[in-house]
Amino acid sequence: MAAEDTTPQLPLALNLRQRRDFASFIPRGNEALVASLQHLADGADEALFLRGEAGSGRTHLLEATVNRVMDRGGQGCLLPAAELRTLTPAVLDGMEVHDLVALDDLDQLAGRQDWEEALFHCYNRCRAAGTAWLAAAKQGPRHLGLALPDLATRLASGGVYQVRALDEDGLLALLEQRADARGLALDPEVARYMVRRHERSPAALCETMDRLDRQALARKRRLTLPFVKEVLQW
Repeated sequence: MAAEDTTPQLPLALNLRQRRDFASFIPRGNEALVASLQHLADGADEALFLRGEAGSGRTHLLEATVNRVMDRGGQGCLLPAAELRTLTPAVLDGMEVHDLVALDDLDQLAGRQDWEEALFHCYNRCRAAGTAWLAAAKQGPRHLGLALPDLATRLASGGVYQVRALDEDGLLALLEQRADARGLALDPEVARYMVRRHERSPAALCETMDRLDRQALARKRRLTLPFVKEVLQW
């Protein structure tokens, strides 16, 4: 009965909230990782694990991988742990029918015996069926605080990659890309000022750029340094 109650909610988890692809990811320092994920999305029968802090771009990479699978006509599934934990572990039953199963923020399920066992069996079914597996968390499999040692072993058995944080030049390239996508003129001086004053998180920086874009449109202003300082109260 529990499975019948939760299964209809799955499509909500499968629908990616924002279109993200590899073209919109700045790969600086993560070139080998991006190549491996593209290989995975193109049909490689593998299991990969990404570790990186929140805002590092790991969620972007998971979504880009799932999108690439679907773009080639395959079935990709992205399951955020924050949403999974509101359901029952039975929601993982049958996931092996997909070409790729991706799970984000896996650390949020660590320490929950029912979920750890369900993930262990889901992983085994996926690998037996030739379904590619991709998971991500802040820490690597051995440092998630998992109570089930066999699950940690399974998660670490494939490639484990660290999502490397962007340096200043990488963040500048990200801002330029974000501005170009919105048809905004962003002076290099303004971009550098933002990067040096802002939290060095790609996700947070993009949110700030979106905020500035909305304000610029509403107030019919350009992204000048005085305007940025005024909106951000810097």
